[in-house]
Amino acid sequence: MMVLEGMILLVPLIVILFYPREAKLSVIFLIPACLSVMAGLFVCRYGKQISNSSRLVVFSWFYGILLAAVPFLMYGDVTPVQALFESVSGFTTTGLSVLDVEKLPHIFLFYRAFLQYVGGLGFIMTMLLFVQEKDSAVLYQAEGHPDRLMPDIGKTAKVIGTMYGFFLLIGTAFYTIFGMPFFDSVVHTMCALSTGGFSNRMDSIGYYNSLPIECITVILMLIGTTNFSLLLLLFKGRIRDFCKSSEMRFLGGLILITIPILSGFLVAGGKTIGEGLRLSIFNAFSALSTTGYATCSYSGWSESALAVMILLMIIGGGLGSTAGGIKLARVCILMKNLVRNVRKKMVPDRTVLLTYYHKGTEKELLENEQIEEASTYAGCYILIYILGTVLLTFFSGCTLVQGAFEFASSLGTVGLSIGVTNFNTSTICLLIEIVGMVLGRLEIFVIFKAFLVKQRISDT
Repeated sequence: MMVLEGMILLVPLIVILFYPREAKLSVIFLIPACLSVMAGLFVCRYGKQISNSSRLVVFSWFYGILLAAVPFLMYGDVTPVQALFESVSGFTTTGLSVLDVEKLPHIFLFYRAFLQYVGGLGFIMTMLLFVQEKDSAVLYQAEGHPDRLMPDIGKTAKVIGTMYGFFLLIGTAFYTIFGMPFFDSVVHTMCALSTGGFSNRMDSIGYYNSLPIECITVILMLIGTTNFSLLLLLFKGRIRDFCKSSEMRFLGGLILITIPILSGFLVAGGKTIGEGLRLSIFNAFSALSTTGYATCSYSGWSESALAVMILLMIIGGGLGSTAGGIKLARVCILMKNLVRNVRKKMVPDRTVLLTYYHKGTEKELLENEQIEEASTYAGCYILIYILGTVLLTFFSGCTLVQGAFEFASSLGTVGLSIGVTNFNTSTICLLIEIVGMVLGRLEIFVIFKAFLVKQRISDT
C-alpha cells in the first residue's frame, strides 16, 4: 500500500507533457513519492504483518491522506491543516476546498481530480487491480465493498476498474464535444464519476452555463452513485433486472418527490418556473449523489430549499458505489420496515406480512439482520451529524441552518458549500469537517473495528 500510494503521486507528472512550463513543480511530487516507495519496500522486507483487516484499511487511508497532503504543503501558501483538509477532501471524494482553483497550476488541478478518482475506487480496490493475495477478499469487504461482481475477487476489481475507465473516456469525449476544454473535461469527468465534485472553476459547472454540459454531468453523477453490481447489469444489457432493483426504484421515487418540492421553493423565492426546474434537477442530483457540483450560489436560497438539500445529502447515494451518506439501500430498507410495521397495526395479529428487497437479479426476504444493520448505522450517522452540526455552528459563528448544511456536506462527502468553508475558515472548523469526511467515507464502523475490535486478517 505504501508503494502504491507513492506511485499515485507520480501520475500527475503526465500533465508536464502538455504544460512543460510546470516542470519545475515535478520535485514537489517526486520527493514524497520516492520516499514513500522506498519506505514501502523497506517495510515489505522488514516490517510485521498487520493482523487486523480494518486496521490495515484505516492505515492505508490515513497514510495516503498524510502523504497526499505533502505536495500541497510544499507548494506553499497553505497551513498544514489546510493542506491536510485538501487531501482529505480529495481522497474521501468530498470536494470542499480552501484553495483558489483559478490560481492553481494545471498539475495541481489534475492532482486534486486524480485523488478523487482513486478515492472513489478506494485504496484496497486500486491495489487489487494489480495484486491479489489470500486475504484480498477480507480487505475488499473491510473497505466497504459489499458485493462481488465475479466469483474471483481479482476479477471483480478488474471489472469495476474497466467500467470506471470506460466511463472516464466516454464522459471526457462528450464534455469535449459540447464545448468544454479537453483539460476541463478530464478533470470534471474524474470528479463526477467519483462523486467528488472538485472543479477547476470557482463557479463549478455553473461557469459554463450550458444545458448539455449540465445533462452530461447529471448522467455521470448517476453512474457514480449507482452500485457497481447494478452498473454491471447495464453493461450486460439486463435493463429489466436493473429497473427491478429496490435501490433504483427508491432513487427514482425520491427524485420524483423532491424535485417538484424544491422547484416550488425556488419559484416562491423569485425564480421563474424554468429556472427553478433546471436548478432543482441539477442540484438535487448533485446532493443525492453526494457529488457536490453546483450551478449557482446557495446564499440566496430559502431555508426550506436548503432543508431539502440537507435531507438529500444525508440520504446519499448507492451502497457499494463511490457516493457517501447513509446510502439509498439502508434508507430504503428502513422505509420498507416502517411501512410493514404500520401495516401490522392495521391487520389481525396472526397475519404474516412478508417484505422483500430486490437486488436486481435477486429477490430477498427482508430479515431482521438487515434491518438491524441499517438502523444501527443510520442511528450512529444521525448522532454524529447532530454533534458535528452543533460544534461547527458554535466554532464558526454561523447560523444553525448553515452549520447543518455544511456538516451534512462534510459527513456525506458531498462538497456543496453555503460559504462556511473557505480559505479563512478557522483551524478547529476545518478539523471538525475533516473528522466528518473521514467517518463518512470509511462508514464509521471500519474505524471502530480498527481500534476497538481484535480481529485476525484471516478471519472470515
